[in-house]
Amino acid sequence: MTIVQVDHVSFGYGADVLFEDVSFSLEAGERLAIVAPNGQGKSSLLRILAGELQPDEGRVLMPKATRVGYLHQSHEPDPAATLMEILMKPFGEARAARAALTEAEHGAAAGDEAALERLARAQDHHHHVGADRIEQEVATLATRVGFSTADLDRAVASLSGGERGRLQLAAVLASRPDLLLLDEPTNHLDVESTEWLEGFLKGYAGAAVVISHDRTFLDATCPRTAELGLLRFRLYEAPYAQFVALRAVDIEREKREVELQRAEIAKTEDFIRRNLAGQKTAQAKSRRRMLEKLVRVERPEDIWADARELGMRFAPGRRSGDVVIEGTGLGAVRGGRRLFEGLDLRLKRLERLAIVGPNGTGKSTLLKRLAGRGEADDEGDVRLGTNLDAGYFDQHLESLDPQRSGVDEIRSVRPDMVVDAARQYLARFRFYGDDVFRKVSSLSGGERTRLALARLLLVPRNLLFLDEPTNHLDIPACEILEEALANFDGTLVVVSHDRAVLDHVATRVLYLHDGAMEFYPGTYSEFVARRRPARTAPAPAAPVAAASAEPRRESHEERRKRSREEERRKRRIGELEKLIAEAEAALGTIRAELMEGYGGDWARLAKRAEEERAMTHKVDTWTQEWMNLSEQGA
Repeated sequence: MTIVQVDHVSFGYGADVLFEDVSFSLEAGERLAIVAPNGQGKSSLLRILAGELQPDEGRVLMPKATRVGYLHQSHEPDPAATLMEILMKPFGEARAARAALTEAEHGAAAGDEAALERLARAQDHHHHVGADRIEQEVATLATRVGFSTADLDRAVASLSGGERGRLQLAAVLASRPDLLLLDEPTNHLDVESTEWLEGFLKGYAGAAVVISHDRTFLDATCPRTAELGLLRFRLYEAPYAQFVALRAVDIEREKREVELQRAEIAKTEDFIRRNLAGQKTAQAKSRRRMLEKLVRVERPEDIWADARELGMRFAPGRRSGDVVIEGTGLGAVRGGRRLFEGLDLRLKRLERLAIVGPNGTGKSTLLKRLAGRGEADDEGDVRLGTNLDAGYFDQHLESLDPQRSGVDEIRSVRPDMVVDAARQYLARFRFYGDDVFRKVSSLSGGERTRLALARLLLVPRNLLFLDEPTNHLDIPACEILEEALANFDGTLVVVSHDRAVLDHVATRVLYLHDGAMEFYPGTYSEFVARRRPARTAPAPAAPVAAASAEPRRESHEERRKRSREEERRKRRIGELEKLIAEAEAALGTIRAELMEGYGGDWARLAKRAEEERAMTHKVDTWTQEWMNLSEQGA
C-alpha cells in the first residue's frame, strides 16, 4: 500500500530556490533517509510532507485517512501538562476513560453501593476500550527514550531541553502514525536509546522519512537514501554507506559524459569553421543546426563540495608530560541523586578516552570535573600533568556571547587578529560575506557549533575535553571533525553519542551505568562487542521430558520443504550469475561506445548514457542479491 507519493515538488523562499523536481513514493514498511548539508532544505521538505508548507510546484499525495507523526527539531509541548498527559494526547477515548475512572475512584471513597457500581462500570469501560493497555505501552515507550516511571507525573515545565526533545519523540511514536517524519531523532538520545529506536524502526509497519547526521543510525534504519540537491534529487536503493560509494561512481561517470560532449562539440565547431565556406558547406551547416538543437550536458551538481571545505585541523601543541590526568576517589551528586563515586582514573599522553553510558549517569558531570569545571562539593581529587594547554567544548555552547558577532568571538580569543584576518579565518568554517558580522543569537545550531569549534582551534592544544561536539553538525562537518580528531596530536576526553566518531577516535572507553563504572581498552566497536553478551540475556532453555531424550527429528515434510527452498536458492544464484555476466558484457560495449562519442550523434549518445546508468543499477542490485543468497548457503 502506498503511504505517500511526492510528485515533482519544488520549493524556495522568494527568489532563493532550495530544491526542484523532487519525486518519490513510499510503501508501508519502507524507510527513506534524506541527506544533504545544512541549509539545503531537508527540514522544509519534511514540513511539506506534513502539510505545514505548500510546495511552489508539484504535489504530495496520500490516502485521506493517513495519520502523520512529525518530529520537529524544535517544538514546545504544553508546559503545564504532565509527561503522561502529553503521551496520551492522541488517544481521546482512552483519556476520557481514565478521567471517568479517576472520578469514580474518588466518588467510591464514600463507600455507598451506587458509587461502587459506577466504579465497577468505569473499570470495565477503561479495560474495554484498551486504555490500560495503551497506558502501559506509552509508559514503556517513555522508559525506552530515557525516562523513569516516576517521571510520568512530572510537568513539562520541569524538563530540560534534552528531556523535552525525548518527550516529543516518545509522543510522536506513541501516536502510531502511518507516516513517520523524523527530523534528527537521535539528538538528546543516549546510545542505548538510539539502538532501541533502530530496532523500533526496523519493525515499524508504516512508512518513515528520516533526517539525521548520525551515519551509523542511517545505515541501521534506512535501506533507501535520497540526496536533496538544488537542481537534482538523487535516489538510491541503498543505505548511507553504500549511497556514498554509488554516488561517487555516478558523479565520475557524469563528469566523463560532460567531457565527452565538450570534446565532441569542440571537434564539431572546428569542422564547421573549416568547411562552412568550402566543398563541405552542406555538412557544416547541418552540423551547426545540430549543435543549435543540442541539449548541453551540465557538470554534475555536487552539493557536498562546498560543505567539505571546512578548514578544521588542530595546530600542533607542545609536548605534555607522560601522565596527563590522575583522578582519585571522584564522586558527584546532582539534584540529590548520586551519579558516581569512588572513581579512580589515570590518563596518559596521547590516550583518547570516550565516556559513554545512558543519559543521566553523569558523563558530562565527570567530563567537567576532569576539566576543572566541576562544583565545589564534588568529591575526590584531580591532578593535571605538566605542560598542558587544554581546550573545552561545551555542548550547550555557553562560551559564546549571544550579543557578539562571529568576528568579535574570534578576536575575544585572539585580540591580535585584525578584522580582515578574523574574516579569512571564519571562511575556513563556512562563514562568508556579512555572515561574520551576524550576532550569535541569530545563528542556527550548526552555525553556533562551527563557531565554537573555530574558537577552540584558534590556539594550539595538547589536551581536549569535548562534550557532544557533533550536535547540530551536518554529515560533512561530522566527517571532517572526525578526521581532525583522528589526527590530533594530543590527549582527548570525549562524551558523544555519535558512534562513528567514537569508533574513529577512542582508544579507551569508560562506561558509566547505574552508579557503576567499567573501563574497556580498545575502540568503541571492541567495547560494544565485549558488552553485547552481557547486555543480551540468553534465551531460557526449552524444558525437556527427560535427560536422555533425543533431539526432535526433522519430519519428511520439513525435509522436502527445506530441499525445495535450497533448490530454488541455487537456481536463482545460477540465474543471477548469468544475468550479471551478460550485463557486464553489455556494459563494456556501451562504455566503449560512449568513449568514442558516436561522431556527434547527441541523441544516441544521451540514450546510451541513460542505458549505461540503468544497466549499472541492475548489476549492483543483482550482485547484492547474489551475495545475500550465497551467504545463506555458507
